[in-house]
Amino acid sequence: MTNFLSLADVSDLDALIQSGRDAKASPFANQHLGKNKTIGLIFFNSSLRTRLSTQKAAQNLGLNVMTMNVGQDSWGLEMEEGVFMNGDKAEHVREAAAVIGRYCDIIGIRAFAELKDREKDYKEQVMHQFAKYANVPIVNLESATRHPLQSLADCITIEEAKAQSGIKRPKVVLTWLPHFKPLPQAVANSFSEWMNARANSGDVDFVITHPEGYELAPEFVGNAKVIYNQDEAFEGADFIYGKNWSSYTQYGQVLTQDPSWAVTMDDIRRSNNGKFMHCLPVRRNLKVADEVLDSPHSLVIEQAANREWSAQAVLKEILQGM
Repeated sequence: MTNFLSLADVSDLDALIQSGRDAKASPFANQHLGKNKTIGLIFFNSSLRTRLSTQKAAQNLGLNVMTMNVGQDSWGLEMEEGVFMNGDKAEHVREAAAVIGRYCDIIGIRAFAELKDREKDYKEQVMHQFAKYANVPIVNLESATRHPLQSLADCITIEEAKAQSGIKRPKVVLTWLPHFKPLPQAVANSFSEWMNARANSGDVDFVITHPEGYELAPEFVGNAKVIYNQDEAFEGADFIYGKNWSSYTQYGQVLTQDPSWAVTMDDIRRSNNGKFMHCLPVRRNLKVADEVLDSPHSLVIEQAANREWSAQAVLKEILQGM
């Protein structure tokens, strides 16, 4: 693995999931891989789990870690080519990425969608510009359209729960949740991409449910069954993955805030004693009832903890290829 920008960079998904589980069992077994190497974590947007879990994973592997918040710790960065730089960006990514690549052996980048221009967001300009000019491996810490480290942690979490329950091919449902402001499609896109891969290999049955108007981009929906009735979708579900996203077709818009789409214990009872998952942060009782989050059905804390092991699996594979 050279870069980790999306599922397309993964050659063996089963092996990567197992690598994460192995790291969880023995966190410091590969500390030699990162000795005398440095990872730079570059944040254009806020972070809690991604920042801490990736730093911890890097340290488990013996890496030195440097962290920078763009625009606060550094100059604002211009991403467009051929521009006359008389605006609010003092430095171009061509120089910034090249210099950071001299300081670091690996660079992690977090840069959200702006939700103003769909074509621009879906070009993944920030990730691709860093990959073009840094000349070192790039790790996606959440981009405009994907959050692959989260999706790998989700896969690890589902595999662990499958092993405990004995269910061979669980029904996994991604459900839209209500929210009052527009949020990117990145987590939903990424989860769908990875679950479709698991479904294609026979590991899960995958369903997406949301109100009409919240369809994801076709390349992420893939072969998933889309159901516009949440109650119907939850019937027999083994895992319910909740997430809000804004409209893709009417890009960045909030089309409804229907509170009936929030997940409650009635939804859990409708499922097959299902487990609830969410990437966090989550707004309690707006998106998910307290009684769900605080119940044995909730996997959100274990899921978040597994972010350390998903990052470690990815960094290990990149380091092994150096």
